[in-house]
Amino acid sequence: MNRDLTAILLGVVMGTLARFLMLRRDVRQYPSYPHSVVNHLALGFVAATLGAVAVPAIAAREFTAVTFLALAATQFREVRNMEREMLKSLEHSQLVSRGPDFIEGIARTFEARNYLVMLVAVTASGISFVSGSWLIGLATGVPVIFIARRLMKGRVIGDIARVRSARHRFEGPNIFVEDIHIMNLGLPEIRETYHRLARAAVLEPFDDNGREILANVGQRQAIAHDTATLLGIHRDVDTAEFTPLLRRNPESGRVAMLIVPIEPDEECLLEAIRNVPVLESARVKPLAAKAGKCASD
Repeated sequence: MNRDLTAILLGVVMGTLARFLMLRRDVRQYPSYPHSVVNHLALGFVAATLGAVAVPAIAAREFTAVTFLALAATQFREVRNMEREMLKSLEHSQLVSRGPDFIEGIARTFEARNYLVMLVAVTASGISFVSGSWLIGLATGVPVIFIARRLMKGRVIGDIARVRSARHRFEGPNIFVEDIHIMNLGLPEIRETYHRLARAAVLEPFDDNGREILANVGQRQAIAHDTATLLGIHRDVDTAEFTPLLRRNPESGRVAMLIVPIEPDEECLLEAIRNVPVLESARVKPLAAKAGKCASD
């Protein structure tokens, strides 16, 4: 087998393997549909192929072949659009919706993973081609796969805020979590259900960066969705009053969460909140600016 073909095959295999490993389904179970999994694996194979042929094509002075990389970028943008539209179409069937910020974050993630696949394929193929040894290419590609998986990981709520349990209380029809007003509950039977089954938590940001992340409405919607998915939710399509809510104290930046879960364990609730990902659209760093540092003093 000649050097070009060996390098290309190694790049395709390593890139496709990287996409398979990145496609692991976590507690959110997305993508959970078999056809969606096939779509992503097929696109990963295409991305790996394009990355694998880049270095041999340049070495052979076939510069027109590299223009396919530009075409790939256009196609991968369509991946983002495909995921966005699909998730938006499913929103109406969710008892607690993800929200547009969470959906956009998922769509961007799946687009970016194809570029990571190309990086793995280019690296493995290029090193194999230059060195003339597929073993050296393999030894280089494996660490790059782990680096790519590492790049997938972002911050979670537990990294930016202290999450602790809290108690809810009623003042007439109004329900509070500590000093934070959540909502007004008019029906006595609904208040009784909250009194018996509701659980509450307070999120205290570590710094001003965390404060502004928790101020993002999309971030709070993501917390409500993930928590309801993990612990279950005591509501149906016609009982909107049992939708989990997060409200913010505008003076301190603390956020209170109130939920009526099917699984009432408080430690599980805190763990679920801590592991909600910080959305890209919510990430801000006021402390990185001079004005932000001055204001925080």
